[in-house]
This record gives sequence, structure tokens and C-alpha cells, in this order.
Amino acid sequence: MESSTAGPPSTTADFRVPLVLLAGMNCTDDLWSGCGLEGSITPTLDEPGMDAQVEALLDILPERFALAGLSLGGIVGMALCRQAPERVVRLCLMSTNAQAPTQRQRDGWRTWRDRLADGETPRDLQGDILYALLSAPARDRDPGLAERVLQMGEDTGAARLDAQLRMQATRGNELASLPELRIPLLVVSGTADAICPPRFHQDIAAAVPGARLASVNAGHLSPMERPEEVGRLLRSWLNA
Repeated sequence: MESSTAGPPSTTADFRVPLVLLAGMNCTDDLWSGCGLEGSITPTLDEPGMDAQVEALLDILPERFALAGLSLGGIVGMALCRQAPERVVRLCLMSTNAQAPTQRQRDGWRTWRDRLADGETPRDLQGDILYALLSAPARDRDPGLAERVLQMGEDTGAARLDAQLRMQATRGNELASLPELRIPLLVVSGTADAICPPRFHQDIAAAVPGARLASVNAGHLSPMERPEEVGRLLRSWLNA
């Protein structure tokens, strides 16, 4: 497993192909702020089914692109590569899980949908899992980080979050198809990720010949906790 040191941020101006960034559930493109990835394509995830989301993305994205996705964004990325492998030239999976959902997860998503229907907000729900999204050192180091994470929920809105929760329930097991990948794969794991722990990423990297596994000293939202380090990893992967 590799670690990296932070480097100076830059822009995507010299990237060889367009870069698509897919944020996680109840997140916005603020997830990538500070990573030095300006000029990237940052579509929203707002379809109620995984197949519909992949189809919607393929309709709007360039003919060929690199894709990096975090959490739900990574799951969508895996599904997209499985359905249209000729469109993606390289893939980065961050803070994600390739396995099929458990019943406990399905129950949790159903509960969140019920709470939204009862009038709670995405910001409220984000607050419930804030300590799982951010590591304790990051919260102590940057007191404003928690507010940014809560604001992402507010900016997502109830309709989009409900669609994302419905999409989560249509996920399948992507681990079985990963050995078919024939593109450069970077897997980024947060050492303190309580939602998608390092073993999830070890399983993903082990399934793909030649995959690179990198470790970042962060929680689930590593691009927000360690933006320069994550940006450096992504630029290196894009320009390799």
C-alpha cells in the first residue's frame, strides 16, 4: 500500500483526457475544492436507479474520459465501466464499496427516505453521520470543515437525496466484474474511513491486475480532509 506526500495544487489544463468527478451521496462538487482539479466535469447523481444513472451520464459525457468517483460516485463509476468499458480510459475509486448492499444498508436507506418524507432535511441527515464522514483530527484541525459537509447536504436537496437513496437500493455486486477491467485503476483508501474501511479497497485492488492502492490519512471524505494530497494522487494517475 502506498502513501503520498502533499504537493502544490494545479489545474487540469494539461490532462490528456477530460476528467469526470462523481461525488458521493448527499455531496456536491465542493467535495473536490482545493484538490487542484479545476476544469473537471462534475455531473450530479440524481436518477432513482443505477442503470438509469449510467445511461444518463453516458448521454452527456465526452466520448472518452477518465473517471474518479467517491463512495456512491465510485459505485456508479464501476457500473458505468461494466456497461460501457470503451468510454473510460482510466478509473479511480475512492472511499467506496464494490459489494452488493446488505439488508442493514437497505433498511438504513429506507429509514432516511421516510425521514425525508416526514420533513427532515438532507442537512439534518448529514449531521447524524458527520463523525463517520470526517475523522476526529480533521474536525479539530479545521473547524469549518464540518459546516462545509453539512452545507453539501443542504445544497443537495431532498429530491436529489431521495433519488440517490433509491439508486443505492438498486446496486449490485460489482466486485465480480472488476477483473475484466483493462484500464489503469487507482484505489484510494482513507485510513480512518469508518464507512468504507481499508479492507474494502484492498479487495477492489486485489481483483484488478495492475491496480494501484494508495492510502491517505483521512476519513471517508478524503478530498476534503487532504485536498492537496488527493489532488496530487489524481494528477499522477491521470498523467501516468
